[in-house]
Amino acid sequence: MKPSSGDIPELKGIDIYGESIPLNSYVGGDHIIYLDFKKRYDLDKRIEEAYKQGKYVLAENLKLSKKKTGILLADVAGHKLTDAALASMLHQAFLVGVLYELDNNGSVTTKLFENINTRFYMSSGISKYITMIYGEIWESGIFKFISAAHPFPVVFSAKHKKLSKVCMEKVITFPPIGTMPSKDDIDCNIHKSPLGQKEGYVVNELKLIEKGDILLIFTDGFSEHQNDKQERYFDKCLENTLSKNNHKSAKEIFEIIKDEMLSFSEPTDDISYIIIKKI
Repeated sequence: MKPSSGDIPELKGIDIYGESIPLNSYVGGDHIIYLDFKKRYDLDKRIEEAYKQGKYVLAENLKLSKKKTGILLADVAGHKLTDAALASMLHQAFLVGVLYELDNNGSVTTKLFENINTRFYMSSGISKYITMIYGEIWESGIFKFISAAHPFPVVFSAKHKKLSKVCMEKVITFPPIGTMPSKDDIDCNIHKSPLGQKEGYVVNELKLIEKGDILLIFTDGFSEHQNDKQERYFDKCLENTLSKNNHKSAKEIFEIIKDEMLSFSEPTDDISYIIIKKI
């Protein structure tokens, strides 16, 4: 289930690299899925078939998929074998859903995540929830994403050598996957929920403007990593590292951060983070 080097997306003008570091060394609740549309799917064949069938909107949406790549980062509550199994369920549900979306829409829509949320609500206990972020980075540097109670991304400005946290007032997030059924679900009246029902997912948008800007998406094991003095690696240490190394590749930056974090203190949770750099 761990992404291999061949899974890392290749996108014009964007350099991407990220991995999960399981607390138990071999298995955990964090999970990454890279969705390089050009690698995973025969887009040209799909476009050709769509035109033959007179599905012109579908064909145009498939064309746009050549200019972007998708990234899903999920964090199952816990880091045991059962949590890894839940991540595996999400892995299969998501990729099956993507096939359906490409066949019918030519792109991934929020409907896929409404269905995943409902399915997990019906099949998993409330203590086994999943936080998740799914985003699509475009060649232009635009990052469009939805968040289910996941830590917000941060952006490092190459020009100002500063980390900028996303303003919470400008980002809409939702409950963890599987904790509340969706109001938009046609079957919502038969899904009894003590917590009520959630609103439909809304897509947020960020933009990398300058060459060298870096977008980071991560799990809370990354943002909450701290030493015995209750000092966090996140913020100042991370900002200093990015300031010194933002001229390097995404993979090199990832490895430098990894070495520093593990030297900073022993992990107490699974750690996952992804470097998305404009080049």
